[in-house]
Amino acid sequence: MKGYLSNLHNIYKVYSEKSSKNIILYNMIFPLWLLWIIPSTWIVILPANFLIDLAVLLITMHCLKISGRKEIVKRSVWKIWVFGFISDFIGTFFMFLVNIIDSFLDYRSPLTEWWYNNLTNAVTYNPLSTPAAFLWTILCILISGSCIFLFNYHFCLRKAVPDRILRKKLALSLAIFTAPYLFLVPTSWFFM
Repeated sequence: MKGYLSNLHNIYKVYSEKSSKNIILYNMIFPLWLLWIIPSTWIVILPANFLIDLAVLLITMHCLKISGRKEIVKRSVWKIWVFGFISDFIGTFFMFLVNIIDSFLDYRSPLTEWWYNNLTNAVTYNPLSTPAAFLWTILCILISGSCIFLFNYHFCLRKAVPDRILRKKLALSLAIFTAPYLFLVPTSWFFM
């Protein structure tokens, strides 16, 4: 694993026989928003996310003075936890989408250069470095947060909290407080 991560810093030159031109491919450092996919981090991330989801659920129910909290937690916390990860995966896909789009662009065009400098590179290393990367990252957080809300409202809390208004408030609280704000943390801080 250590050797693999150190290789992420390397730049590889690939010689293209068809075009007779040198093409430089930059091997991407795993961004922070993809680090949790590495299996060794699951040991920390799984219980931490569960505890955060549980805490937000309990605190929100306490603030809303909802009775039967123990039963609601038993019926919904595991679903909330699983669907929270699904929502994070959806947001991660959209974070990574800048790289996918970049791979389809003509590497010689001004648009590709702008896209790489303002989105691909910026989202990957420091989403706070350009307005475009910041907005893209905020959009990805909003997508994940919206998924958290929708999953919790329509699936996770549906049977446990039949009252629509209370269910909506719980789902909104979970969406706001458990959205993946770590998408904004610059990966470049960890590789200096």
